[in-house]
Amino acid sequence: MSAADDGTERSLGQLVAKATTEMSALVHDEIALAKAELREDARRIGVGGGAIAAAGTLALFSLPVLSFAAAYGIHNLGLGLAWSFLITGGAFLAIAALLVWLAVRKFKKISKPEKSIASARETASVLGTVKPHPRPSAEASQTDASVTRSSV
Repeated sequence: MSAADDGTERSLGQLVAKATTEMSALVHDEIALAKAELREDARRIGVGGGAIAAAGTLALFSLPVLSFAAAYGIHNLGLGLAWSFLITGGAFLAIAALLVWLAVRKFKKISKPEKSIASARETASVLGTVKPHPRPSAEASQTDASVTRSSV
C-alpha cells in the first residue's frame, strides 16, 4: 500500500474529486433503487387503469343495449323483447363490476418506495452531521487583502 492509498498524502483536489465521485455514485444508486421500487407499482397502475377503462367502456356499451331492450327481441327464445335485452345489459354491467373490483384490488397493492425513502433519509442525516473543514486564518487574511471592492 502506498502513501497515497492510505489518505495521508492526498491533495485537496484529489480528496474533492474522490468525494464527488462517491457522491455521484450514491445519487445514481438512489435513483436506481427508486426506479426498481416504482416499476412494479407502475405496472399495477397500468393494469388497474386498463381495467377501469374497460369497465367504463362496457358500462357505456350497456346503455344502448338497455335502450334497445324496449324495441327489439320480442321473438327471441320465447322471451319478451324487454327481458332478453335486460339480461344482456345486466351481463355487461356484471362484467364491468368485476373489472372495477379487479382495479380496486390492484390499486390497493400500490405502496410507497419505502427503501428509497429510508435510504434518502439516512443519506440526509449523514450529510447533515458533516462539518466543513475550517480554513486557517492566515489564508483568509491573504484572500481578503487581494480582493478589491468597489464603492458602488
